[in-house]
Amino acid sequence: MPTFEVFSPYWSPAEIATNGVILLHLAGSLCLGLLVGYERSYHGRAAGMRTYGLVCMASCALTIVSGYPEMWFGGQTGAIGVVDPTRVMQGVVTGIGFLGAGVIMREGFNISGLTTAASIWNSSVIGILVGVGFYLAAMGLAFFSAMIMIYLNKVEAVLPSRRAVAVMLRFRRDFLPREEALRDAALERGYTIAGSSLTIASTAGGQEWRFVALALSRHNRATLTELAAELSSFEGVEGFQLSHARN
Repeated sequence: MPTFEVFSPYWSPAEIATNGVILLHLAGSLCLGLLVGYERSYHGRAAGMRTYGLVCMASCALTIVSGYPEMWFGGQTGAIGVVDPTRVMQGVVTGIGFLGAGVIMREGFNISGLTTAASIWNSSVIGILVGVGFYLAAMGLAFFSAMIMIYLNKVEAVLPSRRAVAVMLRFRRDFLPREEALRDAALERGYTIAGSSLTIASTAGGQEWRFVALALSRHNRATLTELAAELSSFEGVEGFQLSHARN
């Protein structure tokens, strides 16, 4: 039998129609995942549109591929043999989940690596789709994922959002800061302190405050450099650290 005929079942009309249904489901789950992710991104949370979109789409792919076992391996059920592919899928996804967790890092209020972890887990699902013979769906998932990684951050940049800034303030020993004064100062500069984000620690006899400041709007807010310049002369502040709360 010529080599190309071995792959013909994988591109049969029934197989292509099944892949088309899967792609529609992937597109729908991607849109809904992005919608939920935008709500989180708008409020300055660590996991944003890219993370939610990738996870939602990959979860949909795993679920829907389980609904078409008769179409696995080009519809050649004899190719499955005595192995249960669903158990293999479960093992792969679980193992890759631990691998993705290893790239997530947290430093204070900054969390990085969430999107990378989601993309690693998402790529394992692409491999599963290829493994069961859903080539068209795998290419579609890879395309959607690449577009998310390349272009979605540019889309997020123009959407209305509340930028989050991680702030650390270290006060002098003889200075007792007041939360009300801190919140008023933040409002004057276009920010509000996120609820329950304030933590207070004692360092070398003084106090160290850490919190997340959310911008009230995109335009009427002080930049990091402007905030740094003001904090340099702020009463009682001995040292500070500012950074964008990133995903």
